[in-house]
Amino acid sequence: MDKAWRNLLGRLAGLIAVAMLLTVAAGCMYPKEMRKENQTNVSDSLMLVQNAVNQYKEKTGVLPIKNSVSDTPLYEKYVLDLKKLIQGPYLGQIPTIAFENGGSYLFVLVNPEQKPEVKLIDVIAYQKTGDLQKRVDSYKTANNGAVPTGEPAGQDVFRLDFTKLGIKAEQVQSVYSRQYAGFVIDKQGTVAVDYAADIMQAMQRKGIKSADAGSDLREVLVTESPFVPAKSFPYYWVNNEPQASSAAH
Repeated sequence: MDKAWRNLLGRLAGLIAVAMLLTVAAGCMYPKEMRKENQTNVSDSLMLVQNAVNQYKEKTGVLPIKNSVSDTPLYEKYVLDLKKLIQGPYLGQIPTIAFENGGSYLFVLVNPEQKPEVKLIDVIAYQKTGDLQKRVDSYKTANNGAVPTGEPAGQDVFRLDFTKLGIKAEQVQSVYSRQYAGFVIDKQGTVAVDYAADIMQAMQRKGIKSADAGSDLREVLVTESPFVPAKSFPYYWVNNEPQASSAAH
């Protein structure tokens, strides 16, 4: 093999190695669920669905949402019915990030009365909270209504005591910080994700050092990200930090 040929093979090997490194690095930049969905751009999907919702509302006078009961929590109340947008047709196809298409997110609306804005629910966190809720409900039935509360974590809110449930402690990866969040529970036995740390970080990024006592601090998460904090309690500014409250969730 002559020298020129060996040099060519060496350069090709180098290019292949670089390409492989770039592929791995690109994969590391995305959460697992984003890689699963071929790194679909969340922003593009939100924009497409937002435009479809706007057109649907303009033509029909109503919003393309699924029915919900009156006591459905705020950030879970206005789930979009993507089939209505497809049938319009206002939307060419259901986005690959959508739960309805095998993805990890539910499309929902916030501010439906004033200016409807499309956001996302993390289905993984939603479902894990629902699974824990079933365990808690079973625990209550077997223990005369007792609730597996642990240490205090807010106003009538407590850490979920997994030892009472007989299982290992669980967490869920936050869509806001990619850090792991724990679970809390109120006196009635409602389970929720603890977003206190995410709210505090969001406030610090925005330079917010305090808040009105009656302001639900979850709004900070909603305004600065594509996601809504489903399966959560309201958070209020108490003792210089956001604290969960079981009231009016």
